[in-house]
Amino acid sequence: MKTTYKLSVVAAFVLLAVTPAAVAQSYAPGESGNTNYKSSGYILPSYNRIDPDNRINAGKSMNGGGIRLGSVMSPNWDVQLGLNYGRVNEAGNRYEQMTLGLDGVYLFSRSDFRPLILVGAGAQRDRLKTPLSQANSTSPFVGVGVGFQWAFTDQWGMQVDVRRNHAFLRGNSFGTKRANTDIATVGLMYSFDKASKPAPRVAQAPVYVESAAPLVVAPPAPPPVVVVFPPPPPPPPTPIAPAPKFERMTLKASKLFNFDSAELRAPMPRLDEAAETLVKFPDSGTIVISGYTDRLGSDAYNQVLSQKRADAVKGYLVNRGVAASRLTAVGKGESNPVATCSDKNVQKLRECLEPSRRVEIDQITLERRVP
Repeated sequence: MKTTYKLSVVAAFVLLAVTPAAVAQSYAPGESGNTNYKSSGYILPSYNRIDPDNRINAGKSMNGGGIRLGSVMSPNWDVQLGLNYGRVNEAGNRYEQMTLGLDGVYLFSRSDFRPLILVGAGAQRDRLKTPLSQANSTSPFVGVGVGFQWAFTDQWGMQVDVRRNHAFLRGNSFGTKRANTDIATVGLMYSFDKASKPAPRVAQAPVYVESAAPLVVAPPAPPPVVVVFPPPPPPPPTPIAPAPKFERMTLKASKLFNFDSAELRAPMPRLDEAAETLVKFPDSGTIVISGYTDRLGSDAYNQVLSQKRADAVKGYLVNRGVAASRLTAVGKGESNPVATCSDKNVQKLRECLEPSRRVEIDQITLERRVP
C-alpha cells in the first residue's frame, strides 16, 4: 500500500498550497461571468489504482476502473454514486474487489479549479481464489478522501482524488474483521447540461424625423378682378433645444467583468459612450460610480468585490480623458437590491438575481431629446 500512501501525502500538500487561493476565488453565487456552477448532473468514468489491505491480499496493488453519477446539491455540495472494480492475478492466486458507495463531496470553490474533500459509505465485496482455497466477503465500509475537480469547458472536466476505505469484514473468510483499502482515482467528467447565456441586448439610437409644412401658392387673380390677399402668418418660432438630460446609467456586471474578477473586458461601447459624454460636458459636476452585488455570498466578500469593480470603471473613464477629480467610486455590496427572488434551484436563483449585480454611473449628462 506504499504507492497510494505516497499519493495521499502529495495530494494533501497540494491542497494545503492551493486551498487559500481557491477559497479567495470561491464561488460567490451572485456574480456573473465565467461561471462554473453549471450543471445539475454529470457522469464520471475513471481509472483506479487500488492498494488493498495486505492482510487479505499480501499488499499487491492492482488496476481497476469505475463510474460515478454525480448531482449538484448546493453551491458547495455534490453527491456521487459510484461503482468501482479491480482485480489482480499473481502466482496462481486471483483477488477481486468491487465497491458500491455513496459519497458526499464538499467543494471549496466553483471556479475552474475546485479543491474537495469527500466522505462516504457503501458495500464492499472481496474475493480471493487460490489453488487450494477460496474466500468471499460482502461487507459495509466507510471512507474519506481529498482531491480536486478541474473544469476544461462548460461541460467537460476531470476529477482526481485519493481516499481510504475502512471495511468491516463479515464472517472470518480472510482471518480478520477489518481491512483498509487505499484508492487513487483519475476520472473524466461530463456535465449533462450547462448554463444558458442570455442574448446580447443591442441598444438602438433614437431616430428623429423632421417634417415641413406644405407650401401653398394662391392661383393668379383674373385680370378684371383685384384680389387682396391677407398678409402671410408669421413664421413659427424656432424651437429651442431642450437642456441636456441628466440620467443614471446602469450597466450589468456580466457585460463588464468575468466571473469573480474586477478586470474589465473589451469591447465596452457603453463605457466609451459615457466617457465621450463626460468629456463633452466638463461642467456636469461630480459623478458617483456605484458597484453592487446580489445577496448571495458573504457581506465582506461582496463589499470588496463591488468596490474593486467601481474602481475599475473609474480608472477606465480616467484613461478615456475624464478628470479623476470629477469621479467618485463607491462599493455598496449587496445593498439596494432591484430583484427579489425565492427560487430553490441555484441556477434559476442566480439568473433571477442578475439585475442586482450592476454598476451605476449617477448624474451623467446624456445628449438626447426629451419629449
